[in-house]
Amino acid sequence: MLDKLDSLEQRYEELSNLIADPEVINDRSRWQQYVKAHAELEEIVEVYREYKKVCRDIREAKELLREKLEPDFRELVETELEAQEEKKGELEHKLKVLLLPRDPNDEKNVIMEIRAGTGGEEAALFAADLFRMYTRYAERQGWKIDLMNTSYTDLGGIKEVIFLIEGRGAYSKLKFESGVHRVQRVPTTESGGRIHTSAATVAVLPEAEEVDVEINPNDLRIDVFCSTGPGGQSVNTTQSAVRITHLPTGIVVSCQDEKSQHKNKEKAMRVLRARLLDRLQEEQQQKIASARRSMVGTGDRSERIRTYNFPQNRVTDHRIGLTIHRLEEVLMGELDEIIDALVTTDQARRLQQVDNA
Repeated sequence: MLDKLDSLEQRYEELSNLIADPEVINDRSRWQQYVKAHAELEEIVEVYREYKKVCRDIREAKELLREKLEPDFRELVETELEAQEEKKGELEHKLKVLLLPRDPNDEKNVIMEIRAGTGGEEAALFAADLFRMYTRYAERQGWKIDLMNTSYTDLGGIKEVIFLIEGRGAYSKLKFESGVHRVQRVPTTESGGRIHTSAATVAVLPEAEEVDVEINPNDLRIDVFCSTGPGGQSVNTTQSAVRITHLPTGIVVSCQDEKSQHKNKEKAMRVLRARLLDRLQEEQQQKIASARRSMVGTGDRSERIRTYNFPQNRVTDHRIGLTIHRLEEVLMGELDEIIDALVTTDQARRLQQVDNA
């Protein structure tokens, strides 16, 4: 492990020199490539340097303890040594996590799709709650949200919403949110006070670059039509909405939230690329099905992953057995406790695989 870390630190130093080189700075594309690589190594190099400092402090403390010391000073050194030994263990674990193979999609933006499932109007209202929850979580992270397509019900629920979340590490945080989310509560549409169970599905797709997915223009059928829903007279009367059908796969994407047909087409293509990349990765993962079964689930859209129980103020993530009694805060976007637990569980599973290899 130390040889690998030494190599990464050396590469980090090389990149530091390259991004400060005037010749490289003048080559914008090359400079950006080096800056990105430098940023990806920054955290692990900083942790490694801290680890090396702690190791030096431990050696110095042990050497000091070999000498004849006053009892009070010896006790002080021993206490410090114990603290440094504990810190060394923590840093070793952190370095092992940072050395785990990275998901190539982790730093990508996210295209999130939320659809009402079983439960009629109540499911649509719950889908709207989930949309608000994720947008508020994204705002807390400092990420940007770009709405792509929405379909509302008469009561303000959402049949379907597709939106882009732009921000560093968005996919790494949100990739475990795919699946069926279930709600248990007394619906506003229920006069008898009975608790109903409804559901909505969430799909989290890494945004695909053009280089990730090659699309033949001849494989596309593009239709334009008038938008529906809120947006004013121009939205409802101008043929600005776009529907793109990818003929080889049958994937259909619609976008109507922009007044410009060109912008709607651009957004629809982003969604199409993400769905095609997701399908490609799904096919690859099915070939190694045993490797993708983990404590945090398979990412299957049909998998029930979480229940939001209003009478008990409870949110339960079924994959890791986590239950917290702060439902209102969670729906306001305070998802850190759940997401951190999912990420930590996944890291522990992968570390165990490495140790057992």
